[in-house]
Amino acid sequence: MRQVRHLLERKGSDIFAIAPEAPVLEAIKLMAERRVGALLVMRGTNLLGIVSERDYARKVILQGRSSAQTAVSEIMSSPALTVGPDTDVFDCMRLCTDRRIRHLPVVEGGRVAGVISIGDLVREVIEAQAEQIEQLQRYITS
Repeated sequence: MRQVRHLLERKGSDIFAIAPEAPVLEAIKLMAERRVGALLVMRGTNLLGIVSERDYARKVILQGRSSAQTAVSEIMSSPALTVGPDTDVFDCMRLCTDRRIRHLPVVEGGRVAGVISIGDLVREVIEAQAEQIEQLQRYITS
């Protein structure tokens, strides 16, 4: 099976991040603008955590907090669960399922190399299975 590095090669390694002291409202606006469900919380190149739409819903909205007055650091998940570029896609899927998370920062040599989502992982598995089916069909018909 493919590794995370193959997924990032195709997907790209764009990183959308926000500072921990930024207001949650700014994070939500950035997520909407970038059409992503989570942002890395970083200070410079240091990964401090991750903040998601789910964090916003559960830790701000449901608790009646102010999006403009609450800092991202107050609701982020920290430390962020990370994987390396050599991690197998199935291992990432298992991790997302077991931990009930949707986004995994990819870290290589202490630096963030990208972010993968559960959607990226599912797409990768479907494509790999389609390739395998095609190969088996060619083998059978030849």
